[in-house]
Amino acid sequence: MTARVTTVEERWQQFFRWGPYALLVVAGVLVAASGDELMDRTRALVAGALFAAVLALQLWWTAHQRAVGETRRETPTLSVPGAPGPASVFYFTARTALAFALTWTNPFFAVFACIGYFDAVHLLPPRPAGARAGLVAVALTLAGSQSGGLPPHSLLQWVAFAGLFVLNGCLAVGLSHLGVKEAEKARERAATIEALARANARLEEALEENAALQAQLLVQAREAGVADERRRLAAEIHDTIAQGLAGVITQLQAVGATTDPALAQVRLRRAADLARHSLGEARRSVQNLSPVALEHDTLPDALRKTVADWSERTGITARFTVTGTEHPVHDEIAATLLRIAQEALANAERHSGAARAGVTLSYMGDELTLDVRDDGHGFDPAAVPARHHTGGFGLDGMRARAERLAGSLALETEPGHGTAISARVPLAPHE
Repeated sequence: MTARVTTVEERWQQFFRWGPYALLVVAGVLVAASGDELMDRTRALVAGALFAAVLALQLWWTAHQRAVGETRRETPTLSVPGAPGPASVFYFTARTALAFALTWTNPFFAVFACIGYFDAVHLLPPRPAGARAGLVAVALTLAGSQSGGLPPHSLLQWVAFAGLFVLNGCLAVGLSHLGVKEAEKARERAATIEALARANARLEEALEENAALQAQLLVQAREAGVADERRRLAAEIHDTIAQGLAGVITQLQAVGATTDPALAQVRLRRAADLARHSLGEARRSVQNLSPVALEHDTLPDALRKTVADWSERTGITARFTVTGTEHPVHDEIAATLLRIAQEALANAERHSGAARAGVTLSYMGDELTLDVRDDGHGFDPAAVPARHHTGGFGLDGMRARAERLAGSLALETEPGHGTAISARVPLAPHE
């Protein structure tokens, strides 16, 4: 495309440089061929002088253009023989006047005058109506030639001259206007193409940046996934295996402190059950499966058994209550609430010194709430370092579990007034 435009530009440059000479020679040949039929000896002498003046003017203009080109060191744009200025206005005006005078001597010299149709727009300033005035002057010359020569000798010739002048003037001005509009559209298209090229370049840069950012995000996502899985396993181990082992240790310590063989057997059996339960939880934690308690029971039944077992093992009176209409819930929600209940009860056993505890599961429309309360001595959350009272994963782990399901966890406690933990999660039905 660029090579084609360059070729067209070069051709137009050659035409504007050598076209006036060629048309002047053609007009001279036609005049010479017409002999004495169209002009007498006086007109021939005047035509010869005018021909020499036109040739001198054209040579001067060519030299001027060459000097301007060497000074500016620029390649003229498409169809622009020279930028409008005093020199180009003088050249066009003088050439048009000489062409009119030559056509007066012989109509065939209008062949040379028609060059004005091509370069008037480029040699004359666009305002105030400079190019149109030049085109009208060229049309006047051509109309005189087409009507039989200047000056008209009869009324019919005058009528023909007037009609041809109007026709030539309208055609010249109209076609020139269309040419200017097309040139403006071409410039607009070129500007649009250039703007699109810049936009494409910026888009390519943005795509490269996005690709780099995507690669970084993939790396970060991979690292976040690894960290999240580590936290999940740590929380599972803390909520299941660690609590089970703590229960085993408690039962074994009780065996060493008792002298009753029957009671010792009960403690040992409980320790063995806790060990087997912890082993099953460890396997399921690694496989990311549901807790053992939910393998065959619904969430309310699993919570009821968990509370009963915890009460029997710790000796703390505990009560489980369900409010609202029960609905099957998603496995992940059931596992999350069961883990939160287990951790809250474990904290009550280790830290609260409570004599009574209560667990309530409430079905509240599109929300499920788990409340765990105890009558222990409580504590001041602001006075306890983060994670200190939870062993590292207790309260933080419960909150993280609830937030992972777009839920929340609230803690209410103060010294001497017990502790209440409330977990709220959306009620997603079981699929």
